[in-house]
Amino acid sequence: MSVLLGCIADDFTGGTDLAGMLVKSGMRTLQLIGIPTGPVPDDVDAIVIALKSRTSPVDDAVAESLAALRWLQAAGCRQFYFKYCSTFDSTAQGNIGPVTEALMQALDTGFTIACPAFPANGRTIYKGYLFVGDVPLNESGMRDHPLTPMTDANLVRVLQRQVRGKVGLIEQRVVEQGADAIGARFAALQADGCTMTIVDAVSNRDLEAIGAACAALPLVTGGSGIALGLPENFRRSGLLARGHVASALPATGGLRAVIAGSCSVATQRQVAHMRAHAPSFQIDPLQLAAGADVVGSALAWAAQRVNAGPVLIYATATPQTVRAAQEQLGVERAGSLVEEALGRIATGLVALGVGQLIVAGGETSGTVVKALGVAGLRIGAEIDPGVPWTVALTDRPEGLPLALALKSGNFGSDDFFVKAWELLS
Repeated sequence: MSVLLGCIADDFTGGTDLAGMLVKSGMRTLQLIGIPTGPVPDDVDAIVIALKSRTSPVDDAVAESLAALRWLQAAGCRQFYFKYCSTFDSTAQGNIGPVTEALMQALDTGFTIACPAFPANGRTIYKGYLFVGDVPLNESGMRDHPLTPMTDANLVRVLQRQVRGKVGLIEQRVVEQGADAIGARFAALQADGCTMTIVDAVSNRDLEAIGAACAALPLVTGGSGIALGLPENFRRSGLLARGHVASALPATGGLRAVIAGSCSVATQRQVAHMRAHAPSFQIDPLQLAAGADVVGSALAWAAQRVNAGPVLIYATATPQTVRAAQEQLGVERAGSLVEEALGRIATGLVALGVGQLIVAGGETSGTVVKALGVAGLRIGAEIDPGVPWTVALTDRPEGLPLALALKSGNFGSDDFFVKAWELLS
């Protein structure tokens, strides 16, 4: 049987987030890192190709996404999904809109949805406005994001600035009437010339209804929340068996470590909580720029402590500290210095015997999996909404599995780092 759902994620933690939701809904899911070159596995229902395109130049993001789509088409996927962050991370130029339009053209479809809602993590959409918890997006910590500051909570306006087609809205009063009402609104919007529509959602019930309404759409776009409703479409069609235990992973072992690169408010709280429970080492971009052997110092520090329990190595800092470093080094150089260092530290930690590694931050996760040479991930049990444990398809040097938890900077409870180990054997 061919793969049912082919997904393209614009960063690594976003891919893991989506894959975890699909597993939770009973789809055996494989996450692949970058454009695959190998054959299609025969024991999966969904494949997620995780790119690092969220902050790439628009043309690069489009080209890479189309390459992923071609591979998924060759794998026989029946429906396609473009996954981006639940906070709609983007700029006025893209990349959400341009990538979506390119995928639509390649699939010869004239209509799709955009719904980043994820109520379990406090992301809801009402009258087209995205809320993070109880505040509009532009009043949340995302307004200070160093790469994609979000200063407008109105997603219709945000998306319309990025696309050539007309963007519509399906409001909550329609969504709460169920899949048939949503489908009827799809038809009305298309008749009015819309090529995309933002869809309100404030609960998982909404997401399930939206997912059901999307059964016939060749392309769906959104956060991972819509994944709640898609698997049941395949079950109703007789293509997906009921009762799958999709989250089983091989037993893992080894030492434990956390690498945190995100500067989101959630990760700042998680780092503060972890520092009260484990030894920690902070990475300073100014020291990196000055030529200090920060990586060597971090690994020497870890070697003396990691055998006694988990260690935390972090570059997480307040927006004020980040801006100060960016003013001295430039935004791009400050970020690349830190990411390159964290990638080298991850490789060094695995060489020290770390077999269970948590990574916080989408950009950091992308850097780490590339540094470790991870080609793909088997998706396992959920730690917190949107964050599962995974096991790399390639083993550690000693032939044992490497467990990875790749966490979006914005996700997870304050005690995420501490409690995550309880799910591993």
